[in-house]
Parts: sequence; structure tokens; C-alpha cells
Amino acid sequence: MRFLKTLSSGAIALVTLTSFVVKAFPVSPATEGTQLSKRSTSGWNDWSCTPSSAHPKALILVHGLLANAEDNWLYMAPRFKAKGYCVFGLTYGQLSNGSFLGALDKMENGAQELSDFVDKVLAATNTTQVDIFGHSEGSLMPRYYLRFLNGGAKVHKFATIGSIQYGTTLDGVIKLAESVGLYDPVKKLLQNSTFLQKLNAGGDTVPGVQYLMIGSKYDEIVTPYTTGFLRDNNPNVKNQVLQDWCPFDKSGHILQMFDPITFYGAHAFFTPDADQTINCLDLLH
Repeated sequence: MRFLKTLSSGAIALVTLTSFVVKAFPVSPATEGTQLSKRSTSGWNDWSCTPSSAHPKALILVHGLLANAEDNWLYMAPRFKAKGYCVFGLTYGQLSNGSFLGALDKMENGAQELSDFVDKVLAATNTTQVDIFGHSEGSLMPRYYLRFLNGGAKVHKFATIGSIQYGTTLDGVIKLAESVGLYDPVKKLLQNSTFLQKLNAGGDTVPGVQYLMIGSKYDEIVTPYTTGFLRDNNPNVKNQVLQDWCPFDKSGHILQMFDPITFYGAHAFFTPDADQTINCLDLLH
């Protein structure tokens, strides 16, 4: 029942997203127009966008379980766009045409959808590599693409929030999943699942890709939260505890999507010329 309670809370958070973000994360004084531009969904998935010298690679956003691109990235996507990125997001894993929710199909199928989407973005932007930013299941499924669908050559950097690289021990998750028809994707998120064993066998990274895994001590879905971190002894991997940036940040699994600190941490990772000092003061931005 703990999972069901968390899932319900997440749904409520998505429905009340705009008002919550405005109240929970105050921004510095700005005109009404500037505030709206940060939180609107306009400007991303712009297939005419040309990457700039400051952001030469398009940024692809990958949502989590029971989500879609628009809701999962309602806070983040416009902010990346305002920073000058070419931002793209796909809704994958829908079980029927027109379904509102994604990430319900097998993760292997979602990885193929991501592969096709990456190729489409590369063609539209006339580039050879993209960066990827994922949340929850979107932190795990892209690794299947990187390893088994030749995605490593097409991805420069991969960052995640609500990271879930080695599964969760969450009580009762399988029974709930079976009851709502989500057995396959949720089963693969459990520790020691066959999917995870295959994905992590022989190492959990691929050559050439840079990784940032952000995890929160207060994540109620990824338990323990340390299973969200990669384990390869690889200089291209950074595992980041959110509370090491800001001890007062209690964002859990859902709220990491709406957190200015995770945004600025990811922005600094994707853009080395950006301010690399991430701390509690970023809550004011």
C-alpha cells in the first residue's frame, strides 16, 4: 500500500503542478511574461531549432512510469529552452493510440522508440550526438538503448533524476503492478530482476558517454536511494546525492522533477561553461 499511496500522491502532484511549483519554489523577481515563459510548454519540440555554439547538442527528455512528456517536463523543459537548448521530449510506451500515459509497455520497446526519436532529432538538427535527461524509468530505459541498440555513439551526456539503476525493494510493488496491469515494466524495476541483471552484467556504462546520476535520500520509490547510482569505476560517472548540494532539500521521487536545484545541477553538467556551484541558493532562482 505504500507504493499505491506514493503513486496517488504523484498523480495529485501532476494535476496541481503549476500552482504547487509557484508556491513551493519561489523565483527571483521577474515580469509576469518571464515567469509564464519559464512554465509554458511552448518552444520545445521545435523541429526547426538549430543548436547554438553554447549548446551544440539537442537535449532529449525521457519521462518516467505512468507519465508523459508534457506533464513530466512541464517545469524543466521551458527552463532548458530559456537557457538556449534545443529541447525535445517523447512520450513512449503507450499501450494504445491516444493513451495519455506512457512507459507502460516493455522497456525494450520503449528503448526502440527512443532510438527512433534520437535519429529523428539528429536528422532535424543536423548533428551527430544528443544529450539525454531522464526521470525514474526514464533514467533506466535509455541505458538499454545505449548498450543494446548502439546508442552509445549517438549520446554525449546522460543525466538522471529519481535514478533507479539497480532497482527498488519497495514493498508490495508486484502485487499492485499486477492489479493494474503494469506487471512487465514494474517487475523490471525490482532489485535483481532478470532485466537488470542483463543490463548491468559486465558493467553499467558504455564507453564515451558521460553520466550524472542524481538521487535523493527522501526518494520514496527508489529504496534504498543508493540503488540509483552507477557502480562502474569510470571517471565519466558522477553519482550525486541531492542533499549534498542542499541539505534542506527534501524533494522525493516526484518533486525532483520540479526542483530548481536538480535543474541547475543538470544544466551545469550539460554546459561546462555554466556556473558549477550548486547549493540551496538555487532554490531562489
